[in-house]
Amino acid sequence: MNPMTQRLQALLDAGKETALLRYTLGKAALDDAQPATALEHLLRATTLDPHYSVAWKLLGKTQLALGDPAAARQAWEHGLACAQDKGDAQVVKELGVFLKRLDKQQG
Repeated sequence: MNPMTQRLQALLDAGKETALLRYTLGKAALDDAQPATALEHLLRATTLDPHYSVAWKLLGKTQLALGDPAAARQAWEHGLACAQDKGDAQVVKELGVFLKRLDKQQG
């Protein structure tokens, strides 16, 4: 575990849990090729803040990395709805691209 991840984990262990902290730990785990750990953090991030579109985006990527395209689709569709509600055009665009790629892959 790298020093940054250790500091973030220490915050979590100290009871400072937030959706952003869980998202950041999930991203770090995915970057470190630990998708199962990333999944745990990202599921918690989306539970803490169900409108956190960027967390839904990364959750979908994680689920796809774990071989679950159906779960990835659900996460991305949920994230897309959240991003549309917030007017986050960049995330709307990215998730639209991810969903189109998934459609192509699945025929």
